[in-house]
Amino acid sequence: MIYLDLFLGFLRVGCFAFGGAYGAIPLIRDVVLSYGWLDDEALTHMIAVSESTPGPIMVNLATYVGNVQGGFLGALLATLAVVLPSFVVILLVMAVFGSLLKNPCTQAVLRGVKPCIIGIILATGCYMTAKSCLLSPGNAAPDPRALIVAALLAGALLGRRALVQKGLSPVRLILLSAFLGALVFR
Repeated sequence: MIYLDLFLGFLRVGCFAFGGAYGAIPLIRDVVLSYGWLDDEALTHMIAVSESTPGPIMVNLATYVGNVQGGFLGALLATLAVVLPSFVVILLVMAVFGSLLKNPCTQAVLRGVKPCIIGIILATGCYMTAKSCLLSPGNAAPDPRALIVAALLAGALLGRRALVQKGLSPVRLILLSAFLGALVFR
């Protein structure tokens, strides 16, 4: 009976939790307390632990509660139940988008949106770079180290294709950027 309760309880969380993990916490709290699986204090501690461990909060909480109440099988069922609705919705969306992406009107819209998204990302990057490199708080002079790193990253961006064609993979380029940033800001 506990396995069915775990599955149905966390299936309800997976089906009706909207607004991300923090929006799901009241629903998780309601389900866990209504079944008596944890008391309010233990649930609060598990929310804190779930936030600090890798993975989504809902999955971490479902796995923990399932393990406490039903062992490995309980953890497996609770975790499966909490992710099942999202998985089914994504499969349905992909089935619809698969046929929708072949439509010429949809392709035209996507081609039109692409430059807009690139512009938004570029404008945000320029704003953040200017704010962190040039506009220092309190009328202080800009940090020359930030200007150096920004110049190195801009050079890497501009020469990216040439570097990649010469055998420098994007991962190595990211590692090089991290090394240069650590070297400059140590």
